[in-house]
Amino acid sequence: MYINVAYIDDENPNLEDLSVPLRINNCGYYRVHTTPVIETPHPEGRNDYQLLYIAHGKGHFYFKNTGEETIVQKGNMVLFRPGEPQVYYYYAKDKTEVFWVHFTGSEVEKYLDHYELPKDANVFFTGVSPDYPWIFNQIIRELQLQRINYEEMLRILLRHILLAINRYVKEGKQIKSDLVNEIERAAHYFEENYNKDISIEQYAEEHLMTVNRFIICFKNIMKMTPMQYIMSLRITAAKGYFDSTNKNITEVASAVGYDNPLYFSRVFKKYTGYSPSEYKKMKSSDYHVK
Repeated sequence: MYINVAYIDDENPNLEDLSVPLRINNCGYYRVHTTPVIETPHPEGRNDYQLLYIAHGKGHFYFKNTGEETIVQKGNMVLFRPGEPQVYYYYAKDKTEVFWVHFTGSEVEKYLDHYELPKDANVFFTGVSPDYPWIFNQIIRELQLQRINYEEMLRILLRHILLAINRYVKEGKQIKSDLVNEIERAAHYFEENYNKDISIEQYAEEHLMTVNRFIICFKNIMKMTPMQYIMSLRITAAKGYFDSTNKNITEVASAVGYDNPLYFSRVFKKYTGYSPSEYKKMKSSDYHVK
């Protein structure tokens, strides 16, 4: 279990503030790989809004007190408005990674309308993109450090997320559904075989597409190239091994598809900002910062 969170007000994290147009109350990131289950039971809802992004794995949600489970897969956003029941669970077996932000303000609905977020659905697909984790991490860092003008920067970053969602939805409407299904099948194949030697050229040929067309279509829908997607799967799996096992760097590199541990170490640091040895030192305890 890895946690990275930040609050603007520890004493009142469930704040409704209509004196400002837009304000972020708190935000964070959970990687649930070892703790059996993380539960959020707020059947009465909260006073502010919450936007969640499932970056990996899935979440188990119960909307509007119906008692019916909705499984939200990676690549989806979840939006809760004030007063809406918030009951959901993350399980270690799902290897869930989720980003979230709580926000309030007098003009929130205006922004949601402007960026065309749904009014009648809590869940909507926004794609698997490295942009979302990057922006969420920027929000977390800004709120933790609270540098000069941080509140304005937080508003800009939140609107950046809403803009990215709007762009994805509008661009997605221009792509044929059968092509979306084909790319989703490719993504599923990569998820099942990321630790093997995957040939993008061979996969494209077997599915009657040129390599260039397959790469372009994959990037248009998933917001990253096939190899970037495979690399993200490998790094996520590597972090899971470091979190929950005593495997050494060579063993982890081999387990996620890298024959050369030195090359794996370079890729890992480029993707995470930490070398595998640095990451291993941090894995023994959760990280929690105001």
